[in-house]
Amino acid sequence: MGWAIAVHGGAGDIPRNLPTNRRQPREAALRRCLDLGVSSIRSGRSPLDVVELVVRELENDPHFNAGRGSVLTTEGTVEMEACIMDGTTMRCGAVSGLTTVVNTISLARLVMEKTPHIYLAFEGAEAFATEQGVERVEPSHFITPENVERLKQAREANRVQIDYTQPTHANGLLEKAIDEGDSQIGTVGCVAVDGHGNLATATSTGGLVNKMVGRIGDTPVIGAGTYANSLCAVSATGKGESIIRETVARDVAALMEYKGLSLKEAAAYVIDRVPKGNAGLIAVSATGEVTMPFNTNGMFRACATEDGYSEIGIWDAEENVEN
Repeated sequence: MGWAIAVHGGAGDIPRNLPTNRRQPREAALRRCLDLGVSSIRSGRSPLDVVELVVRELENDPHFNAGRGSVLTTEGTVEMEACIMDGTTMRCGAVSGLTTVVNTISLARLVMEKTPHIYLAFEGAEAFATEQGVERVEPSHFITPENVERLKQAREANRVQIDYTQPTHANGLLEKAIDEGDSQIGTVGCVAVDGHGNLATATSTGGLVNKMVGRIGDTPVIGAGTYANSLCAVSATGKGESIIRETVARDVAALMEYKGLSLKEAAAYVIDRVPKGNAGLIAVSATGEVTMPFNTNGMFRACATEDGYSEIGIWDAEENVEN
């Protein structure tokens, strides 16, 4: 048994010729956040503290689809969502429909710790943020030129776009994507386990490009995009509707609990069952195992374990940055 941590920055049809100026900042951010998580867990911070800290960092990075980099709805607005869960106690908190909160993952934790509820959304969540004194800004803070362009492209193609959608033809229009296919940036998540087997998970996202106002994805749905118990912690990414239908995160834990599968066996089974091109996940077990399967073309991901293994990757394992 030992500690382990994994981080993701979104899954999708990530082009293998992704330009350096799009790839390197994300890899650097994953490396920085992985190092932050490792340092924190080595210093004795709880897995719950670690996953919140790492996801906050990712929310503050505009290269990912969470917080500052959140993509836009059909109306050109931002509606952010997040979820956090403690595997030891199975306490959890979730928020959605946020337009002004700088770090939605921290508000989700406050929902878990300061209310009798699990899930707050829209005006109620914003009011709770005000009550708790969390940092808030004008909605325009989250609207970047890149995401305005992504919304324009999605509208022209008349579709809702999953993470990292490459150009295709739709309704007779060529879907133009920024820099050879980089049309959306990725949902973020972190899972961690300490040397005592305590587990936690956190996920945060801006959703899908051109999503309907009021749409809620898998991220804040306990058991779909986010789940942790005494066996494992899971954070999923991809097309929320598919992840919700397959109850991805909970099913990994259920296969371990009821079928006796290992973490890797359970995660692989669940991802194989989701329609191809729709999902990926990161997971750690109470015994320090880690796995990061996906059925998309790629997934920005990183992990480290107490025994010295580390990995930062996008596509297949043989193409990872380091091992």
